[in-house]
Amino acid sequence: MADEKQATLYRMELPDHVCPLGLRARDLLLERGYRIDDRVLRTRDAVEAVKDEFGVATIPVIFLGDERVDGADALEHALATR
Repeated sequence: MADEKQATLYRMELPDHVCPLGLRARDLLLERGYRIDDRVLRTRDAVEAVKDEFGVATIPVIFLGDERVDGADALEHALATR
């Protein structure tokens, strides 16, 4: 599969808070050799827009190819089964 090792990561990095789960997701992807389209959300409005777009309550949102994974724990589980 061509996109097997491609991921898109939406994570929060605000002036007063860097989301540790977003960093964990990024590190997990890097450890597994994924090329990451790292979409850093730098404002609360950007965070809320992504949450609304994907219908989720929390960030990070990760795509492994076309498969959406919501959250670092779910990502860890998804990577363990690959």
